[in-house]
Amino acid sequence: MTRLRHRLDGPDDAPVVVFSNAIGTSLELWDEQAEALASRFRVLRYDHRGQGGSDVPRGPYSLPLLAADLTSLLDELGIAQVSFVGLSLGGAVGMQFASANPARLDRLVLACTSARFGSPESWLERAALVRRGGIAPLVEPVLARWFTSDVPAEAVARYRAMLEATPVEGYAGCCEALAGWDFRARLGGIHAPTLVLAGAEDPATPLEHAEEIAEGAAARLVVLEGASHLANVEQPAAFTAAVLELLTSEVAV
Repeated sequence: MTRLRHRLDGPDDAPVVVFSNAIGTSLELWDEQAEALASRFRVLRYDHRGQGGSDVPRGPYSLPLLAADLTSLLDELGIAQVSFVGLSLGGAVGMQFASANPARLDRLVLACTSARFGSPESWLERAALVRRGGIAPLVEPVLARWFTSDVPAEAVARYRAMLEATPVEGYAGCCEALAGWDFRARLGGIHAPTLVLAGAEDPATPLEHAEEIAEGAAARLVVLEGASHLANVEQPAAFTAAVLELLTSEVAV
């Protein structure tokens, strides 16, 4: 069994909300959201296999496998049902989890993500590049997609360090998982109340990707101004408010 680094915050008897990360990040991506929600919810953050502090098994990786990792973690922790917030790769895991475990999902937030992340070839090329030369060649172009120019240098430096610390095989494996994944024809099978969040200035998963998900899953779409790909970092208050609106609403939004 693959060991996933994880952290639980908040009251033991509160509803559980899972936060799932973008490729190249760790559970600290969600520090501000966890702090805001932990007084009312049991917040579970975790690192995907091959990312952060989780085990780094050899591939191949796939989205069904990453979603199954989460299912195993929930079983290990004795958690029957969750709401789920995922960004980028984490959003893909959320869609896959929703399809595989509908009875275990209460509400779903899909942020800065896509039902298909570009061509398979581009992800396979990225995986090969990382295996040849490490993470370093990707750092500057990835950071340019993660943030707008308004983000302070010290904040960018934190995520630079997070990206640079990502294990090579884990990063490459997650690239290959994205290469093999296309959920577009299955969006209509998501039945949990769903919110789609998009960064208005996100070049990695542009607005049309969010619109496609929202239309296919009959979900509400909220666009966050002044945000690129890591919208929860650039616009934490607006991001968290939108998540809380879904989590606390009595009627599906």
